[in-house]
Amino acid sequence: MTMDSNFWLTTTSMPPATAGNLPPRVDVAIIGAGFTGLSAARALAKKGATVAVLEANTIGWGASSRNGGMVLTGLKLSPETLAKRYGMELTRRMYATSLQSIELVEQIVREENIDCSFLRCGHLEVACKQSHFDAYARSVEVIAREFHHELRIVRGNELGSEIGSSIYFGGIVDETSAGVNPAQYVSGLAIAALRAGACIYEGARVHQVQRNSQNGSAGFSVLTSRGNILAHDVLVATSGYTSTATPVLQKRIIPIGSFIIATEPLPQDLARELSPRNRMIYDSKHYLHYYRLTPDNRMLFGGRAAFFPETKNTIQRSAEILRRDMVEVYPQLRDTKIEHAWGGTLDFCFDTMPHAGQTDGIYYALGYAGHGVAMATYLGTKLAEVMSGSKNEIPYAAIPFPGAPLGLYNGRPWFLPFAGAYYKVLDWVS
Repeated sequence: MTMDSNFWLTTTSMPPATAGNLPPRVDVAIIGAGFTGLSAARALAKKGATVAVLEANTIGWGASSRNGGMVLTGLKLSPETLAKRYGMELTRRMYATSLQSIELVEQIVREENIDCSFLRCGHLEVACKQSHFDAYARSVEVIAREFHHELRIVRGNELGSEIGSSIYFGGIVDETSAGVNPAQYVSGLAIAALRAGACIYEGARVHQVQRNSQNGSAGFSVLTSRGNILAHDVLVATSGYTSTATPVLQKRIIPIGSFIIATEPLPQDLARELSPRNRMIYDSKHYLHYYRLTPDNRMLFGGRAAFFPETKNTIQRSAEILRRDMVEVYPQLRDTKIEHAWGGTLDFCFDTMPHAGQTDGIYYALGYAGHGVAMATYLGTKLAEVMSGSKNEIPYAAIPFPGAPLGLYNGRPWFLPFAGAYYKVLDWVS
């Protein structure tokens, strides 16, 4: 097994970035060349805007190429929790955007001819306890009644048709969700943005964003490691890698590590036994696992094995934990070789919600909490429309964006070990 070896990146290469120096000024400067930034760049450039995407590392370097490739309906929080917090009308709009986001990914893949194994295979959520399964029936009823979206309950004795594991108490199937090769998708988004006329600059780490009046109109000066650039608008699309360049946002984002292992390719009959319908699968725990077959029949198995962001040590430790947990789910894989292990950093907000809007005149979209493939694409595109003059209403701009209680957080997540321990206890008692 090779540590810090991302399987997805063995299947594709990223396009060459824009050569040469940064332009002196653009209509929009976008910080981050992942799903959010590239989908915004594509949409803006198609409307005739001059766009510079400023990427600290390389195209798709962050979570956009490191995730499980699950294109999921819904949000991290349950419909019941959302309705209590925000009211049913706003919750309906939020849930609708989660469905629209998948349609948008599918539309972009089709329009831009992106070869990324996009497939509407559906997702399966499995219950780790009987009480979790009992709660599924209530959620399915609410979603059908309030959102007009049909899910299917799978009882424990029927679960063999969906998963080759006997440890769960039942599940929910949503046929709308999809799977994708995320590295191929982000590469395709970059190619589409470049083709539309956007520029992407790698190795352009943003150090500071300052207000700057340009010819009498408001704008920004963006200071980077490759020089400075003036922009009428700025979009922050850095998710779990949000830095001190935008301190207001950094203090509202919790970077949490998520880790993945991938096996050697499995025989076809074994792959079909493990996942008969080729679903995107995740469990009902707070300290959850998510897993799926890759297009070449590897078992990809991920989770919050360590809460701190990826380093060589956290990847090594996480790979050991994930292999143990994978064999607990699938004893059939006890002797299967693990060929890849890697990590990435998710962006959680203190309310576990996505957020999009403006702060101090700077646009942002972040806080995807593991639902970023579709929602990042959606919010990047919608913010591009807003910047282009559309009256689009984004429901996540209408909700409060809380920071840490008592201001006890400066962007360095010192509390993650305590949070991890808390969620483990919660999984034990709930």
